[in-house]
Amino acid sequence: MSGTGAPGGDRGATIWLTGLPSAGKTTIAHALAGRLRDEGHRVEVLDGDEIREFLSAGLGFSREDRHTNVQRIGFVAELLASNGVKVLVPVIAPYADSREAVRKRHQAEGTAYLEVHVATPVEVCSERDVKGLYAKQAAGEISGLTGVDDPYEAPVDPDLRIEAHTETVRESADRVHALLSERGLA
Repeated sequence: MSGTGAPGGDRGATIWLTGLPSAGKTTIAHALAGRLRDEGHRVEVLDGDEIREFLSAGLGFSREDRHTNVQRIGFVAELLASNGVKVLVPVIAPYADSREAVRKRHQAEGTAYLEVHVATPVEVCSERDVKGLYAKQAAGEISGLTGVDDPYEAPVDPDLRIEAHTETVRESADRVHALLSERGLA
């Protein structure tokens, strides 16, 4: 698998959007996907919830299971990216070592990998509470919520850090697009 043989010269890449639940990762990914498709790029969004349902069914939320889930997603993303697809991965991936293992796999295969930290503060995420997870955690119905009672190791040196709570979805997507252009990937 190599990232150099894409049809039409379109270089694939994995763009991993990491951040807390309800940070805006998936919303930004879909906005960017639409723009990239309009420009003629092949694009896939590997949504964390869909992956858990179809590729990682049976995994829980222990550190080991989260690592396995991230590695599976990273494998699929690299496979697609090495074949000329822009792969947008809005997945929490709470542990730095798991994300680094995915980056190293991409590097070993010569496939572009960009890490984007959607750095929305937990207070804002809990107000958004898109899936009701923060309310369930506060009510004692669930535990192990990333960034609340389970760790989230924020990237120290991401390729891009987005303060999504201070800008529009379009502005955030435009910033990721600008990074792709800067790296010769858009």
